[in-house]
Amino acid sequence: MEMILDGVKLMVIGMLTVYIFLMIMVFCMSLMKRTLVPIAARFEKAPEKQPTAGASDDALRAAAAAVAFHENSK
Repeated sequence: MEMILDGVKLMVIGMLTVYIFLMIMVFCMSLMKRTLVPIAARFEKAPEKQPTAGASDDALRAAAAAVAFHENSK
């Protein structure tokens, strides 16, 4: 019976150690977020504008679909 109690004590100590470690890790991550967000804002680039899809894109898509259909219908 004594060995079972020693095993339970060891299990509880191990679980508490993991829980405390995880709490410290969460605290450190939130602290890093608060610290690094203002710094990261300085280095962000403005989003680049993407070209709008024109009629040529539609023609290319139609051609690609026709080729794919033709290859799969053999």
